[in-house]
Amino acid sequence: MKREERLQALLQVDMPFWQAGRRFAGMDEVGRGPLAGCVLAACVIMPQEPALLWVDDSKRLSEVRRERVYDEIMACALFVGIGRAEPEEIDRMNIRQATRAAMRRAAQGAKADLYLIDAEQSLGLDGEERAIIHGDALSYSIAAASIVAKVTRDRQMHALDVQYPGYGFARNKGYGTAEHMQALRTLGPCPAHRRSFIGRIMDGV
Repeated sequence: MKREERLQALLQVDMPFWQAGRRFAGMDEVGRGPLAGCVLAACVIMPQEPALLWVDDSKRLSEVRRERVYDEIMACALFVGIGRAEPEEIDRMNIRQATRAAMRRAAQGAKADLYLIDAEQSLGLDGEERAIIHGDALSYSIAAASIVAKVTRDRQMHALDVQYPGYGFARNKGYGTAEHMQALRTLGPCPAHRRSFIGRIMDGV
């Protein structure tokens, strides 16, 4: 599919809400699966114009492209909110509840009357909520949120790589790669690790 056609497909989900004059936000999260680092959510309100050509599901874009589109989103978005839940919260709450907490934090101050949310629902936000399965691949606004969330978290993992060298966080983003698992064998866990995640696998480490 050509880039212009892909953009138009994403816009089709959002267009009725713009036409109805609604203030609506797209929401997505990143970081449910890693062994280290936070789970992070983004809440983004995009204007109808300009329609940014390369907005898409963050997983469809290269790292270089995501960084460029992130800058474009930040330059034109009407609202960008970031929420995160730290490893100790994930250990205490469980990953799903921590993800939902991060989403609620991201939406603070959005003042939207509608939230298009990737998969999650019943967050208790101050507005209508609509869960869209695979929303980052279907909705322009959710796709924009997926890019903001991914780039923000990746940058945070780069910072953790400096703070806790040896685990390869800049490369693996906290996921359980072979390099990361070997580092756990050698160094043991650091404060950025999710104890509830690595506890289940330490016998195999």
